[in-house]
Amino acid sequence: MTKSIEPRLETKVAALPAGDVDALFADFMTAFEEFKSTNDQRLGELEKRGSADTLLEGKLDRLNAVLDGYKSALDKAAVDKARPALDGGRAVASDEYKDAFSAYVKRGEEKALSVGSNPDGGYLVPGETETEITKLLTAISPMRSICGVRQVSSSVYKKPITVTGPQVGWVGETAARTQTNSQVIDELTFPTTELYAMPAATQAFLDDAAVDVGQWIAEEVNAAFAEQETTAFILGDGVNKPSGFLDADTVDEASWAWEKLGTISTGADGGFDATDPADALVDLVYALKAGYRQNATWLMNRRTQGAVRKLKDAEGNYLWQPAASPDGRASLMGFSLVEAEDMPDIGVDSLSVAFGDFRRGYLIVDRQGVNILRDPYSAKPYVLFYTTKRVGGGISDFDAIKLLKFGE
Repeated sequence: MTKSIEPRLETKVAALPAGDVDALFADFMTAFEEFKSTNDQRLGELEKRGSADTLLEGKLDRLNAVLDGYKSALDKAAVDKARPALDGGRAVASDEYKDAFSAYVKRGEEKALSVGSNPDGGYLVPGETETEITKLLTAISPMRSICGVRQVSSSVYKKPITVTGPQVGWVGETAARTQTNSQVIDELTFPTTELYAMPAATQAFLDDAAVDVGQWIAEEVNAAFAEQETTAFILGDGVNKPSGFLDADTVDEASWAWEKLGTISTGADGGFDATDPADALVDLVYALKAGYRQNATWLMNRRTQGAVRKLKDAEGNYLWQPAASPDGRASLMGFSLVEAEDMPDIGVDSLSVAFGDFRRGYLIVDRQGVNILRDPYSAKPYVLFYTTKRVGGGISDFDAIKLLKFGE
């Protein structure tokens, strides 16, 4: 069956008509059923002989790759389907400014854009285009889809947070009342830094009357912005970029303290425990307090997800389950799973799996406005569009995210 799936997959991933989404999802589910059947054979051989046939292992790896390919195609189809027109054909209040912006992008005419200029000669893109960029970023960025997002007008966002509440206690009616400790409040700061993209176009392309310049800019920069942002939100060191949550100090969950992320160990260097591989995942789930757990999400890359797909619980049920619809998410132990390629591969002491309420645990800060500077000189015959936005990010609640450490 694997052979019959893979050619169709290559064709559909290359060019997927919108009407084929349901058929693609059906093929994805068929592939998953074969994956389970093959993995059951592998587990049976491991139990009987202590090792599995190499051909069976190879088939399982190919099926894993097929599932990943289908998922990527489904994600792409969902983004394409969700992409709205910038103005839906309706007249809007900013039509005059949009026309002037279009003239600036196409021919460099600036006189009508004075209200949107900045001291460096750049110009704010129309609100509809800025909103479109944000929508597309949310659709294709795994972190933006699950984290808290705040839009600000200043360069730094400050957020006060209560680390510990006021001390309280029971007391008798006539007993003396001793003074209690007050609550502890911490202030978290989220500076915004500049993120840029520089798409290029020929003047002939820009002169084409059919070109919607706002849509074109949004499509050109959104993928570049999303890729760079996601890397920073996960791995960023905070130097001219957001602070990633994996850059935070970590500590064993039993010794957790504020300003550190708690970890649960698998008990085996560079892998899951051979005897009870799922136990560490269960421990990670229940390391999270109930208030966070009800909105929690798994975060890992596709190679780690491929390893997790093979795991079963004590009753023989697969812990990983596919999405129930083409635009849905896979789940692990009943919690939704989001794939992020910037998460580390499984290795010795790697932090390859995160679990938490990211909407409360990580905050993305967007400064209002996206700027564009037209440069027809630096790369003739191309016109460059230096497009910038300011974004920041960091952990907003250190108790809302837990990490799985692949070590003892």
